[in-house]
Amino acid sequence: MNAAILLRRPLLVTGPPGAGKTTLAHMVAAELGLGRVLRWPITSSTRLIDGLYHYDAIGWVQEQNRTSEESPIERARRIGRYVRLGPVGTALLPWGRPRVLLIDEIDKADIDLPNDLLHVFEEGQFEIPELFRLDDEVRAAIDVYTDDRGRPGPRGRLKIPTRTIYDGVVGCYEFPIVVLTSNGERNFPPAFLRRCLRLRLDMPAEPQLLDIIRHRVPNADPDAQNDAVQVFLQAVRQDETVAVDQLLNAVHLLTAPGQVSATARAEVLSRLMAKLDE
Repeated sequence: MNAAILLRRPLLVTGPPGAGKTTLAHMVAAELGLGRVLRWPITSSTRLIDGLYHYDAIGWVQEQNRTSEESPIERARRIGRYVRLGPVGTALLPWGRPRVLLIDEIDKADIDLPNDLLHVFEEGQFEIPELFRLDDEVRAAIDVYTDDRGRPGPRGRLKIPTRTIYDGVVGCYEFPIVVLTSNGERNFPPAFLRRCLRLRLDMPAEPQLLDIIRHRVPNADPDAQNDAVQVFLQAVRQDETVAVDQLLNAVHLLTAPGQVSATARAEVLSRLMAKLDE
């Protein structure tokens, strides 16, 4: 991770489901005090523009048809109300400190998306055509919405944060910390792999599992903890697809008073630690 930050390269994290790939991005953001992680989940239909920005063209046309006492320039600048940056677009804003961008399950993307995405990262900026095409006086400074969460405003309505875009171009001061996760469902082209640093996360060993439980379930019952860990490790040794979340759920449930009897413990563990690929 330190190398990825220094070299301004995306970090491609691979490993089985539940190994902690997405947790890595949140851990980095928390340890470096970089605020909320910008998360972009990928599906087979995801396009690059979905991560950059969304433009509500219909809403803007309706806005133009309304009568207003504002000058034409003031009215034109209201186009920013109909543009909202996506997670990638927000990460590429000129923040004083880098944002952490989590691109989840990149292996599910269309074949062209990974290379298109890395091209944007190499440039460190992108253009919003709907703003760039405006007259110079209008596009000089336009406020648009970001992908950050809104805060309660007057009358309980959420107030979405905005940032000013100059000349229709979004460009970063500090390159974002980009974490790409992959479950290994496909192979990536060499050109893509060349531009990334790669990290393989395997399932934690027993000492690491016990450390995770101590942090997440500090009041864990020792017997329940030991039984759950042994069932989990046996599943891993048999190449069954299980996740650490399942282990933590089992320890939580077995520790809760009066929830599971001693005779039912084995059955509960088998159900909670069922293979994820069945």
